[in-house]
Amino acid sequence: MTTETKKNIHTVSLLVANKPGVLVRIALVFARRGYNIDSLVVSPAFNPRYSRMTVTAQGDPETLEQIIKSTNKLIDVIHVFEHTQIDAVHRELALIKVKYTAGTKSTIEKIVKRFRAHIIDDHENMFVIEQTGITEKLDELEVHLKKYHVIEMVRTGKVVMAKGHEET
Repeated sequence: MTTETKKNIHTVSLLVANKPGVLVRIALVFARRGYNIDSLVVSPAFNPRYSRMTVTAQGDPETLEQIIKSTNKLIDVIHVFEHTQIDAVHRELALIKVKYTAGTKSTIEKIVKRFRAHIIDDHENMFVIEQTGITEKLDELEVHLKKYHVIEMVRTGKVVMAKGHEET
């Protein structure tokens, strides 16, 4: 990924009514403006009447500003914010299944330890590795493990929480 592309990655947090169809209406606002959603995480908020959505997408900031304005006008949207690394805590989870041999097992274990990840399953010469952290660290671990036999990988997408007293 180029530096220019990294500058155009945006993380948007939405608090929405927990009702059927809300997700589709929000995704359509992004699609109509030509924004591709890279990751989307939706979960119930602390108050079960609401859901929290975190959308990660790429595109120019001016278009994103229009998306935020349009999304804020939707009836079931309570509020929408774009979050930066400065104003919010960003985290992601990855599960990576790696096949090992007697010769590669200890090397993979060292890599896992260096990245503060965890082996959560060791079965039939395969590790399932869990890592949480910022996207860049998960990407870096993925690059190191690709030298071995990665069977599959699942990532959650980014979740964010505003720092301090600010509401997410």
